[in-house]
Amino acid sequence: MKDKILKKFVGLFQYKLVDKKYIKNNRILDEKSFISIERILKYLIKNKVIKSLIQIGANDGVRFDSLNAFIKEYKLNCLLVEPIKEHFKDLEKNYAGLDNIIFENSSISVDNEISHLYKVKEEFLNIYGNHVRGITSFKIDHLIHHGVKKKHITKQEVASLSIKELLIKHKFKNFELLFIDAEGYDGKIVNDFLLNNSIRPYIIFEYIHIDHSTFKIVTDNLTKSKYLFFPVNENLVCIPNEKQDISIFQPNL
Repeated sequence: MKDKILKKFVGLFQYKLVDKKYIKNNRILDEKSFISIERILKYLIKNKVIKSLIQIGANDGVRFDSLNAFIKEYKLNCLLVEPIKEHFKDLEKNYAGLDNIIFENSSISVDNEISHLYKVKEEFLNIYGNHVRGITSFKIDHLIHHGVKKKHITKQEVASLSIKELLIKHKFKNFELLFIDAEGYDGKIVNDFLLNNSIRPYIIFEYIHIDHSTFKIVTDNLTKSKYLFFPVNENLVCIPNEKQDISIFQPNL
């Protein structure tokens, strides 16, 4: 009886109870899977398929960052975007001395709809795991669902650009990878990019926090734009049809 009541209550708020075993098993797969984001990036960068990139949601350039080592080793031309001031300062420090990087302290949004982001207050960061520095979001519920108490959350105003405005501002016309981690806003950025740009880079973005209706539109637009795509480690890897290369999956990489 109690279980039925709980499920009804959860349903009212459109949440879905997910089996904990499913989550734990997925984490093991992410850690041990033969195919990983790092493996794909290594192949594409090592073989000079990717020479330049845009990273949206670069954070501090270190935490949970799949690109840092490649950017430094291969001297990739980069446009790194991070809206939160504290993270942005750390980002500049962590890439200090490199002349192949452009920095942008803004959020990327559609029609300037993002004017602020929610994050954990500095004085409460040590209460939570290291992951909380990477869950800044345009929705306060995103932090709450990660176990952050509402009283520990603050709102920070941010500058906003569209993806098209970003490219024009920095005259960044040619790049082979668009890498996005925007904690749920990823889908809108990808849609905006596909509809308003003729550039066809590889696209990698985190999809697990995108709402269902937006994700449906994203996958439809990717298909219409002739992209192949598949999930890896909570991300969607999107490859233009003309650039597909199955050698990524060879065991002797």
